[in-house]
Amino acid sequence: MDELHALIDRLEVGEGEPTPRFAELVADLDRAIRRLEAAKLRLVAAADRARVAEASGMPDTGSWLARQTRAASAEASRSVRLATALAERERPTTAALAAGVVSPQHAAVIVRATSSLPDDLDASAVETIEGRLVEKAKHLDPRQLHRVARRALAEVESDRAVVDAHEDALVRDEERRALARARLTLHDNDDGTITGHFTVPAVAGAILTRVIQSMTAPRRARLGATEAQAGTPAGRGDVTHQAGLAFVELMEHLPTDRLHTKTAATVVITLDHDKLTAALGVAGLDTGDVVSAGDLRRLACGAGLVPAVLGGSSLPMDLGRTSRLFTEHQRVALATRHSTCAADGCERPFAWCELHHRDPWSRGGRSDLADAVPLCGFHHRRIHDPGYRHRFGPAGVTFHRQT
Repeated sequence: MDELHALIDRLEVGEGEPTPRFAELVADLDRAIRRLEAAKLRLVAAADRARVAEASGMPDTGSWLARQTRAASAEASRSVRLATALAERERPTTAALAAGVVSPQHAAVIVRATSSLPDDLDASAVETIEGRLVEKAKHLDPRQLHRVARRALAEVESDRAVVDAHEDALVRDEERRALARARLTLHDNDDGTITGHFTVPAVAGAILTRVIQSMTAPRRARLGATEAQAGTPAGRGDVTHQAGLAFVELMEHLPTDRLHTKTAATVVITLDHDKLTAALGVAGLDTGDVVSAGDLRRLACGAGLVPAVLGGSSLPMDLGRTSRLFTEHQRVALATRHSTCAADGCERPFAWCELHHRDPWSRGGRSDLADAVPLCGFHHRRIHDPGYRHRFGPAGVTFHRQT
């Protein structure tokens, strides 16, 4: 260990590096950190087998690890669970983590996914699924991998109905556990403010997020407005403060006399028609989350949810020149095609986007669904900026500075 610390002390990176080297150095250091984290997990697993906690008078290995690393107890317990799961048998995830090609966060997703597979799967099928997830982990972040892992059974199961049923069971289990973890704490700070913390299921959080976004997303003024009209960039830059003000306004206007009514914000749910008729499978929210078919039926009774059933009948969506603006129905329909801003590489969610006319209305463009392009505020401003050229390509809208 002394040699390792000495090597780190001698490591010189940072100022003076040529620009192309930064990406390479960051990737190399990140891989080294992951390999060290893998070594730490192997050590934790060995400590658990040796019952070091018992010898130290600690109740469990998680508590012992929290004391040694000064980590939060919940974080330490998660590390112990991952370490012991990886040490149970030789597995592709263990080797990938040791090589530094996946992170402990990726490994935790893969371990959870493989442990949730049907009990009747043979060991070779489980190993095949795990190997495919490891390969996907090299290109996806842990949250994206978690979404993909829900349908990991499809790697070895050709019957889509079986895969749908398994995914639905996983999501329903997540929903039950999420509801069991729902909490709200409020603390009076004795200075005129109250601080709170809450944990709620993802769908409830998506509804709250949509309400706050709908209150903070609209522009204060037209493009090019004066500072007096639009405010200074610095004044508009504190996103958390703006969200806090919106939350205050929301609390002050809650309809406490009729709480049963529909919410003001709309969350679009995409569901295949065959899943709807079979009452099986999961539906996708336009926030990127998913909901089980059962929870969808419950929520649809009163919440602001609009079902966009793929393969079913639809409302007329083409308005031509009869309307200057796209309608809410068109926006709902477009949410089934896009989950993010249409700009190449932009990950701003569809919920944050404004609808842009691909062919400008001012030059004869039509308010038809085919001409609607979702763009976040930044890229919507950029597409109207005469200092930039834009092009619609298969990967999305790309921008280039005018020469």
